[in-house]
Amino acid sequence: MYRIFVGLVLGLSALATPRLAAQSAEDREAVRLAVLDYVEGFYEGDTTRLVRSVWPEVRKYGYWRAKPDAPYAGEAMPFHEFMSYANGVRAGRNKTPAGAPKEITLFDVQDQTASAKLVAWWGTDYLLLAKEKGRWTIVQVLWQSPPPK
Repeated sequence: MYRIFVGLVLGLSALATPRLAAQSAEDREAVRLAVLDYVEGFYEGDTTRLVRSVWPEVRKYGYWRAKPDAPYAGEAMPFHEFMSYANGVRAGRNKTPAGAPKEITLFDVQDQTASAKLVAWWGTDYLLLAKEKGRWTIVQVLWQSPPPK
């Protein structure tokens, strides 16, 4: 029985090692910073942060509700709308609520791809990132406004 237990532990350790090696602290922090640039780019109206963290051909699609009792509607947001929204924040047309959340959860960080979750004032974003020329960028976002309470 002891040999089976030791064999199982060693086998599981061998399976976990490649994944842990791929999730370097450096890459995890770079992915976290890309997501932070994304949310703060929207919150602060900082297009430089959005350009730094988002792939220009990003695919962002989400579900939102016009009123709490309305059904969800789907909508795409191309990169140029990221810039337009951020410019609106800077100009005072779009407002970020006081105390707006920016909770980042990293799900998986490999050497080339990563996935994360962001809870922001507009809802929840699920992000896919890729490392391009040594820099982590957001390539896909699926989001929804906050669910009914």
